[in-house]
Amino acid sequence: MNYTRELETAKEAAREAATIIREYASKASFDIKLKGKNDLVTDADVSAEKKIIEIIKGTFPEDEILAEESQKKIALPEGRVWIIDPIDGTTNFAHNFPFYCVSIALWDEQEAKVALVLEVAHDEWFTAVKGEGAWLNGESISISPTNDPAASLIGTGFPYSNLNLVDNYLKLFRRMMEKTHGVRRPGTAAWDLCNVACGRFEGFYEYGLSPWDVAAGTLIIQEAGGVVTDWKGGNDWLFGQRIIAGNESLVSFLKKEIQECFEEDELVGSFE
Repeated sequence: MNYTRELETAKEAAREAATIIREYASKASFDIKLKGKNDLVTDADVSAEKKIIEIIKGTFPEDEILAEESQKKIALPEGRVWIIDPIDGTTNFAHNFPFYCVSIALWDEQEAKVALVLEVAHDEWFTAVKGEGAWLNGESISISPTNDPAASLIGTGFPYSNLNLVDNYLKLFRRMMEKTHGVRRPGTAAWDLCNVACGRFEGFYEYGLSPWDVAAGTLIIQEAGGVVTDWKGGNDWLFGQRIIAGNESLVSFLKKEIQECFEEDELVGSFE
């Protein structure tokens, strides 16, 4: 199936959302609310999401929506669903700290087909269509071929609400500091995943993520030649809250290190 129209719609929606986000950023005046512990939402999130949904529904009125701020679901429908994060990295945005992204993905029959991540502050457009490769600003991208953890840069994120596993996470973080070139935490999982796709990071891991954080970036990684798994090495990463991504060697390395730092029942989670 040809998804050209869907990708162009995603681009239009992201472009309009970015305009809204930049307007709010330039004014540096917007309301910030707490949805939960350390979980922020701003006027820009709500306005950008509304515009994205308006554009998508204007072209594909029958498609379903899973969006961070307005239309949440706990499972994928059988047909077409757009998974949207209007600002991934809201805390960064609220503090005028790049990086923050618009993330839009189309899933069809429970499989990612179209993905777009726009890093707004630097105007980086990452896109992918199933079977057609991955792109950054129109140039083909691929994952890093580096297989040695000691020569690798790893991306991660810190959980902001579920802090029950923090001690184990810090233990893992120390191991990453000892065994790799370094660890980076930009504060937006969508962009972290894209950094894996274009070879800036060799690998990435995190827990506590939601579907809209990973729905687009993971297809971009896969189309760039990378691997995505959950912490047990399976495929329950969209709603399972635990993810590993990178080239095959680095994913195996990260999975081993994670499993040595966490108990068996801590390797799985669920989105609610």
